[in-house]
Amino acid sequence: MAMLAKELEKAEASAKAREESQHKLQDFTEDFLRHTVTESEIAMVRRVVATAVSEGKLEALVYSFPSSLCSDGGRAINNAEPDWPETLQGKAREFYDRYEKFGRPQGYHLKAMVINFPGGIPGDIGLFLNWAPPVK
Repeated sequence: MAMLAKELEKAEASAKAREESQHKLQDFTEDFLRHTVTESEIAMVRRVVATAVSEGKLEALVYSFPSSLCSDGGRAINNAEPDWPETLQGKAREFYDRYEKFGRPQGYHLKAMVINFPGGIPGDIGLFLNWAPPVK
């Protein structure tokens, strides 16, 4: 009975953790799809880039989000299709548009990649900003 009680306790703790995780994802999704990019999020991207530059890096992961928030579940990004930006929604689309307006003219490059594959399916998408000089 004691072992059964411990197993039940573990199962309840696991269910509670899953529920909390699901709630956090719902909150993130709500914010991602319904709100705009904030000044603090833009400042965070600038800090990430500044830190990477100071460390001698030429690229930085500046934003990530679940692939389920792409209109195609991340398929175009996973397959490196040229029209992948059209699948972006919410804040990811806004970040991309800001890159097109401000980053690209300054020589930055942006790429999107699936950064993990839980259970063998695309998990999170990462947006990477790159400032490496062109290869000649």
